[in-house]
Amino acid sequence: MMKQSLWQFIAEQHEKLITQIMQHLGLTFLSLFLAIIVGVPLGILIARKRKLSSLVLGIAGILQTIPSIALLGFMIPAFGIGPKPAIAALLIYALLPVIRNTYTGITGVDPAVIEAAKAMGMNRRQLLLKVKLPLAMPVIIAGIRTAAVINVGVATLASFVAAGGLGEFIFGGISLNNTNMILAGAIPAALLAVLLDQTIAILQKSGYRLFQKLKFAVPVLLVILGAGYMVTNSSQHTVKAGFTPEFMGRQDGDIGLRSVYGINVNPLVVSDAIMYKAAYEKELDLISGYSTDGRIKAFDLYVLDDDKKIFPPYFAAPIIKTKTLEKFPELEKTLNMLAGKFNDSIMTDLNYRSDHLNQTPEKIAKDFLIKNNLYKSPLKGNSGTVRIGSKIFGEQYILAEMYTMLIEGYTHYKVETKTGLGGTKICFDALMNDAIDFYPEYTGTGLLVLLKPTEQTIKSVSQSADKTYQYVNSEFRKQYGIQWLQPLGFNNAYALMMRRKQAEDLHIKSISDLRKYFDGK
Repeated sequence: MMKQSLWQFIAEQHEKLITQIMQHLGLTFLSLFLAIIVGVPLGILIARKRKLSSLVLGIAGILQTIPSIALLGFMIPAFGIGPKPAIAALLIYALLPVIRNTYTGITGVDPAVIEAAKAMGMNRRQLLLKVKLPLAMPVIIAGIRTAAVINVGVATLASFVAAGGLGEFIFGGISLNNTNMILAGAIPAALLAVLLDQTIAILQKSGYRLFQKLKFAVPVLLVILGAGYMVTNSSQHTVKAGFTPEFMGRQDGDIGLRSVYGINVNPLVVSDAIMYKAAYEKELDLISGYSTDGRIKAFDLYVLDDDKKIFPPYFAAPIIKTKTLEKFPELEKTLNMLAGKFNDSIMTDLNYRSDHLNQTPEKIAKDFLIKNNLYKSPLKGNSGTVRIGSKIFGEQYILAEMYTMLIEGYTHYKVETKTGLGGTKICFDALMNDAIDFYPEYTGTGLLVLLKPTEQTIKSVSQSADKTYQYVNSEFRKQYGIQWLQPLGFNNAYALMMRRKQAEDLHIKSISDLRKYFDGK
């Protein structure tokens, strides 16, 4: 199978790329426009009442230091998901440079010029509009220029809250180990930042007269871009769908739904951290999820039957290099102590305790090991350090803690955990580059994301969990020198789910029923 080039990917996905660019520009310009409306008057105010300057600039500075993902998270309870929390977060990030440069520009005007203007009989308003602002304009525009570049970069995170933008390709590519997808999002984002920076630089150099001429054209342009963003971000279906970036680009995901079931639900792209609650709160009606996720139970969601079997088996097992097992001879036996100790129900209950009851992974892991007579106090040995990695969701944190306790209790090895490494690509690259020694992986992910065999091979080996396991274990040994240890016993496959009551009201039990529902609309 020929490897797809970047240009082939862009040609194939050009419509989606154009849509994402429009969404990205819409987010950037709407938030920048609001930042100017709020920030410039605030800068003028604190330049006039300088006692307030430390307070206002201090608050804006503190808001600027909040990590962007956390800031988006804070916005969700107030604004829900979609463009509103993204625009609010981007507005906050853009405020500091706009306020600070407005303040600096006005206070930096030569006092002799101000005195001369007063001597000519100018009042306070005339002094501001005809002297201070024209002279401060290059500094103010420099602040707007900085804010614009910041917002182009931060706007890539908007995809986590279903606001669209180029982050859909970037984070989807990271999850899918697809470099072309990452570059298709990252290169346009970088070009947009450079283009916007240079365009504003021209305005900055042209002076106040050009700004006066464009003061009506710019708001109209921003409104047009904002309207375009709203159009590209709207859904055509009464059932509003939200899928993760990874699900959007997988054969056992949105691609499979389109090709096998013939369903195109025009989904929003959203982080799995918020999509379950968004479904519960009726902001989304249909979501992609994981079959053992505890939030299914917590939010009373109904998993649709995959009657055409597009989701292969996803049995969990630790993957580790053969040379690592030789380096730590007691490790394989210790890790295999969890083999067969789980089923789907057990893992769902453990995830429920983490996702909904907010119990710590350490407590959940220890309780499980004690219940299964596997827990031992740490031996506190010093025979080498085993580094455990994990992806960035609760189930992986729980498994990493279980392995930590087993290794420390049954061997003389020390343990170092590197949890929350992100998606499949980051974890697997860390394993290949010896940054970690092992992490829990899923057979379906190994098959479709890491090995990427032909469609015929996929159909052949995904008929049963055992065939899938045997195939990925054999191919990983040949291609990477990596072994799959014994499976844990639960199948955390992808799934489509809806609110239970809504599914009952619409008489939807399977994905084929969902297709019939859309065909009937």
